[in-house]
Amino acid sequence: MASPLFSLLQIKSIILKNRIVISPMCQYSAEDGFANDWHLVHLGSRAIGGAALVMQEATAVSPEGRISPEDLGIYNEEHIEKYKQITAFILSQNALPGIQLAHAGRKASISAPWQGNRKLTLDEGGWRTVAPSAIRYHEDEALPPIELDLEGIAKVIADFKIATRRAHDACYKVLEIHAAHGYLIHQFLSPLCNTRTDEYGGSFENRIRLLLEILEAVKTEWPGDLPLFVRISGTDWAEGGWDEDQSVQLAKLLKEKGVDVIDCSSGGAVSHQQIPVGPNYQVPIAERVKKEAHICTGTVGLITESKQAEDIIKNGQADLVFFAREALRDPYLALTFAHELHTDVIWPKQYERAHLKE
Repeated sequence: MASPLFSLLQIKSIILKNRIVISPMCQYSAEDGFANDWHLVHLGSRAIGGAALVMQEATAVSPEGRISPEDLGIYNEEHIEKYKQITAFILSQNALPGIQLAHAGRKASISAPWQGNRKLTLDEGGWRTVAPSAIRYHEDEALPPIELDLEGIAKVIADFKIATRRAHDACYKVLEIHAAHGYLIHQFLSPLCNTRTDEYGGSFENRIRLLLEILEAVKTEWPGDLPLFVRISGTDWAEGGWDEDQSVQLAKLLKEKGVDVIDCSSGGAVSHQQIPVGPNYQVPIAERVKKEAHICTGTVGLITESKQAEDIIKNGQADLVFFAREALRDPYLALTFAHELHTDVIWPKQYERAHLKE
């Protein structure tokens, strides 16, 4: 019997050769937002490894939108040249390149994990962060974020718009709006981060307004025949926060407005979250959004084995499985899984002899 994990999936004009996606993973290896050979090899090796879709890390739409000073950016025309090299190589390996556009909001200006993952001061090359409300992520942070005014919100929307045009110019085939993990758009969604009293705060309709306005701006620059994803945190895992009911409600609206896939993760909005981490712990979120909003979903989080991923697709719990840490441990994850599931796939000709029995 054919493997569900290695079945084709058509989304608009593209066909994914399997259901395995490399999740966006920050590398903290850029300078002034520019990609380099690390990013080429990191992303390219996962394309060689058989994944259908290779998503580039959260790529900032503005300098202040970077999580760290070492994050990738797409706020400069000169960023495009290296991205074209990366996308061309991924495409040459019969994989599709995707990009996640992001703004970190109050969770910006952080050092790399191996440098302590701490808020940087201005003297250390950090910057004042922005947010829907002037609420610190950690109480011991020296300065609260600056509350965005309407002019600042308009700039964020414009930054996403021009970043989308650059992403298309760089030949990405899938674009994902990052509205999860406690970054700026999620900060607007969650009532734990957003205490505004204007049209961007309070009611559900007001808290989702920024995401919908960004989506409309993005659609003016992104071709209608290419897929558009949105990553959400299905729940804040905190009382009074964003939850699954609101996620389903949002997903229904996003589908109406042309979004093709909801990439379901969770958490990140507040430091006091209580996440029940375990294998497949986020799969029920993707399953509920898929079934109640009638939209394709992706799932991620402690999915490490081929049979585990196969069952998610076979049981109709999600349409795509995103791999992060497991794909760091094994760049050739899809080829490994194909071997374990006794599924024939096309190996890179340079590696075929490793697959053939001698």
